[in-house]
Amino acid sequence: MSGYFKEIITGLKSLAIGLQITNKEFFTKPITLQYPHESVKMTPRYRGHIELVKDPQTGTHRCIACGMCEKGCPTGCITVQAEKREGVKGKVLTAYILNFTTCSLCGQCVENCKPEAINFSNEYNLASTRREDYIFNLLQKLHPEGVPEPEIDPELLKKEREKKEAAKKEPAKKAAAKEGGESKAEEKS
Repeated sequence: MSGYFKEIITGLKSLAIGLQITNKEFFTKPITLQYPHESVKMTPRYRGHIELVKDPQTGTHRCIACGMCEKGCPTGCITVQAEKREGVKGKVLTAYILNFTTCSLCGQCVENCKPEAINFSNEYNLASTRREDYIFNLLQKLHPEGVPEPEIDPELLKKEREKKEAAKKEPAKKAAAKEGGESKAEEKS
């Protein structure tokens, strides 16, 4: 019989503690978000897909198209496309493609990037039924209004054009020297 009353007292004690917690939480503001209408504020250290970093001085991306992120990616989900343009020092980035369907979010690309041109984004709401929606051109995503053209250095442009002209004239000089050498050989015989 004493066990019966002991259980009742333990139950009432447990009920009192539960009601105390319930009453305390009843007057606090709820932390539940109504998801589609309210968005979650992500922490700065959240690791979403990668994104290009905008240089505050130039207003364009920091990427120098070295390809270290592409080489360091274990899944091969990054493709860097660049071209050499006249009058511009270095390569010009034309496309930076991320196939997020195969990305493992390992962070090797961010670690390998020496100019710190890529970083993790805070974008978390990536819901789609199509695979094409997960293939991002990060250059277009950074510059939706259009990618700004790189600044052309007039001195570098002049030097490059002089080199091209010299390269065009060089085969003609070699051909003339060859013909001159053959005619001298004919004269000797």
